[in-house]
Amino acid sequence: MSRKLASLCVLGIWMLISCAPAAPAALPGGLVLVTANPDASATPTPFQPNLSQETPVPSALPAPSEAPPTALPPTATPVPEPTTPPSTPVPATSRTQYILYTTLAYSGHSVSVDETVRYVNTTGTSLSSVVLAVEPNLWTGCFSLAGLSQDDAALTNYSLNGQQLTVNLNGPLAPGAATTLRLNYSLALPAKRYEGTFGYLGYQVNLTDWFPFVVPYAGGWILHDPMPFGEHLVYDAADFEVNLKVDDPAVVVAASGLAEANGDWTRYRLQGARTFSISASDRFLVQESAVGPIVIRSYYFAGDENAGDRVLTMAKQSIALYDVKFAPYSYPVLSVVESDVPDGQEFDALVFLASKFYSDYNGTAKSNLVVIGTHEIAHQWWFGLVGSDQALEPWLDEAMAVYSERLFFEFNYPRYGDWWWNYRVNYFGAEGWVDTDIYNGATFRAYTDAVYLNGSDFIQAIRGRIGDDAFFAFLKDYAGRYAYGRATTSDFLAVLGEHTSVNFSDIVASYFQQPP
Repeated sequence: MSRKLASLCVLGIWMLISCAPAAPAALPGGLVLVTANPDASATPTPFQPNLSQETPVPSALPAPSEAPPTALPPTATPVPEPTTPPSTPVPATSRTQYILYTTLAYSGHSVSVDETVRYVNTTGTSLSSVVLAVEPNLWTGCFSLAGLSQDDAALTNYSLNGQQLTVNLNGPLAPGAATTLRLNYSLALPAKRYEGTFGYLGYQVNLTDWFPFVVPYAGGWILHDPMPFGEHLVYDAADFEVNLKVDDPAVVVAASGLAEANGDWTRYRLQGARTFSISASDRFLVQESAVGPIVIRSYYFAGDENAGDRVLTMAKQSIALYDVKFAPYSYPVLSVVESDVPDGQEFDALVFLASKFYSDYNGTAKSNLVVIGTHEIAHQWWFGLVGSDQALEPWLDEAMAVYSERLFFEFNYPRYGDWWWNYRVNYFGAEGWVDTDIYNGATFRAYTDAVYLNGSDFIQAIRGRIGDDAFFAFLKDYAGRYAYGRATTSDFLAVLGEHTSVNFSDIVASYFQQPP
């Protein structure tokens, strides 16, 4: 689910069954590998809750030897208001490319970064400035910018206000033209808040939304204000190369890419993704499996071996199903990481699950570990592959991820019947407009009821109206058509309409306050 406050903490005190952990096999580098049981299955124990085309990332730049020229004090620049984002995916050859050389002082809770951003102007208009989101700057004293340059020339005219870095370019950037920005900065990591992922715990460091990135442009730069609940960031698909050094050899790294050697650095690559995330710990235990060429890794802590094993089974089931029903999984790896969060949170090729889900795991699929686990994995399609405006149209990824849970149980555990509906959706008597945004959701409970749960009711109503053949054909077409792009509610309904002659406008009108 996401970067949200305790979304499904409300959903669950689960039955706890203690199980003897499997004996792990030691591996180099502090890793522990335990083979998952692919035939593991759930028992029917009931419970009730409490309430496009790829382009290789270039390695054109050498490892950093010196910082870019030191920037002068910033000057303020107004930013145009955002408008509706475009629905057309950016061609792979024009995607923004990020190359980062990152040094992590694990115990010191600090990071130094040399970042290069190759940006192609696909906006159709000449640009005099570029806006980057700098989420670490929302923490006092966290982000320190040491230098900024454009095409090897110092940039001195910029403003950094909250999460927004506005870079005034040295000259107009014509449509179709490219420019290279280079930033040198450091992060003094904050202590991690329970409701978030970014920062450090005594036994873990999480780097999420940790580097400046160029926000989408559609008549204006799209950078929404943060809210206590709901995600506010909107991302273009981009290509990443992250080179990492960690000062402690005992630290195990979970990342959005597969590790490869690059001289003194460890390099990770990820293409056509929204962001790149890292979790590091000197206490991680790791289990590994695969679905075809896709590497699946489960990172967890001592005492949670059985839950860590079940995560692998759940992840394999999820990818195998969604790969067929939606679109091929688009990353080389999926990392599922235990952390002290209230529920789950998705990033490209890496998701977090609450430690409570591991400790409360009851040995069955009727558990938050499986329900929310498959939800976060579904976000690899409904967030990662098909992007959207998470602030203004959050149902496009959240309701789709919730309904993906339904498909997971329907196809993997059909004997459960209506269990999922009754305990995940019906129990809460969800109501509210599906097109609620994060700013008018009133309360977190009202927001999740409307967007997540009533949103899944809407999708089920559509499926029932048009039939399974049309519905599943629509899912594939929608995922394929908007892969690496951003979709809107209008796009969703337009593609849906192409797959059926049945009128469903009355369903839309009953669930949406402002139907497109």
